[in-house]
Amino acid sequence: MVLNRKKVACTLYVGGELLPQVEEFKYLGVLFTSEGRIDREIDRRIGAVAAVMRSMYQSVVVKKELSQKAKLSIYQSIYIPTLTYGHELWVMTERVGSRIQAAEMSFLRRVAGRSLKDRVRSSITREELRLEPLLLHIERGQLRWLGHLFRMPPGRLPGKVFWACATGKRPRGRPRTRWRDYVSRLAWERLGLPP
Repeated sequence: MVLNRKKVACTLYVGGELLPQVEEFKYLGVLFTSEGRIDREIDRRIGAVAAVMRSMYQSVVVKKELSQKAKLSIYQSIYIPTLTYGHELWVMTERVGSRIQAAEMSFLRRVAGRSLKDRVRSSITREELRLEPLLLHIERGQLRWLGHLFRMPPGRLPGKVFWACATGKRPRGRPRTRWRDYVSRLAWERLGLPP
């Protein structure tokens, strides 16, 4: 797979055998695409938590006999890890953030016994359930990974990739936000660290 906005033909031989070129592949449960975007991965994550919710809907989510505490422990132990797996490397655009928040609130509204028709703000529902916003959890994980990168000994591959500068001609238009730029801005906003 070649990371590029345009399709590029590439031949790669390993041990004398030609490896096929693919547009996307899964590695350690995360979907990588040739465009280098996370939209498809976010779609997959949201689809996975929707499947989790469907499988637990009658038996857990809307069951009156279960306490809110039990439902929230399932939320913390199954729903959140499924939704946020690999979140440390996401570039959180407004669109991605709103989709993540919608998936989060879909579960929490049902735990609180509400629907969208009740027109209750998400912040009030979270406050009643005593939960922090999921986006805050994601940002904390991203800053934690940034700290790991800074403390990594030189020569490790994640550090090399983080500090690498791409060469070549850039296409017209505004460049996409890189993870390095996004997390630098996040550190500036949350911690007051200069970029």
